[in-house]
Amino acid sequence: MSVRGLEPDGTSGDVPGPGGGEPLDAAYRRCRALHRRHGRTYYLATMLLPGWKRRHVHALYGFSRYADDAVDRGGPVAAREAALRGFTARFEAGLAGGPVTDPILPAVLHTIRVFDLDVTDFRTFLASMAMDLTVTDYPSWADVCGYMAGSAAAIGSMMLPILGTERVPVAEAREAARGLGVAFQLTNFIRDVREDVDRGRVYLPGEDLARFGVTRPMLAAPTANEPVRALIAFEVARAHELYEAAMPGIELLSRSARPGIRAAAVLYRGILDEVARADFDVLSRRARVPRRHRAAVAARELARLAAGTNLAGW
Repeated sequence: MSVRGLEPDGTSGDVPGPGGGEPLDAAYRRCRALHRRHGRTYYLATMLLPGWKRRHVHALYGFSRYADDAVDRGGPVAAREAALRGFTARFEAGLAGGPVTDPILPAVLHTIRVFDLDVTDFRTFLASMAMDLTVTDYPSWADVCGYMAGSAAAIGSMMLPILGTERVPVAEAREAARGLGVAFQLTNFIRDVREDVDRGRVYLPGEDLARFGVTRPMLAAPTANEPVRALIAFEVARAHELYEAAMPGIELLSRSARPGIRAAAVLYRGILDEVARADFDVLSRRARVPRRHRAAVAARELARLAAGTNLAGW
């Protein structure tokens, strides 16, 4: 078995470099805490990965969450812009080898170094976060995809070298990984319509709202009317198409990575199932996959993993 993304001896190459030790470990712990608190479904799926990979995934989540929180924290735009600009400046200084005092960036920078990640993906992500400071709607699906190229597809690209691939170079699996990231994000957009409207944003394409006769005030209502339900049903179908296109890419991943990513995909699609079960009313309550179902999916993938893998070192 040839697994790309590991060192030739099968190890991660994950050894403390300059700046290692307690500050680095503390940064990884903070990233893990952020992941556990805010990304419950994704965090559960991450627990199906080998132990040495998990903290690197936590680091990427910590990076994305920290930047996202900077623009979503509320308050004046100028203050939020300054917070994101400061985070970006600390990140760039760290990339250039300068001292890092940020609570999470030592872990992020270490992960970039260990896997030689393309920093363009990180910069593209930060550019999309900056869009959230001023852009409040997206006229077309192409415009939404332009935003998601940084906010979602770039995350798939960052993740791929950590997950590793089997039988194919990482580059051959990149588009599928990016596509799965987009499917995850569209699922979030569907689930979080009300929350986003409360922040002054609509991520669903304006052309789709017009097609179904949906206005912004309708999206701020306590419950969904028929035009809103029809709009959400349309977006759910689109998300399922994205999953169908991306799912074959999971088989390109390393054997150890497939259960976690497959579980994440199944559980995120489960959010769409919950939306449909609520008759596409995403305004009156937030769609959540029941805890028992999350546990069942994780147990099934763990059993599948155990059947074909030596779990020593997990």
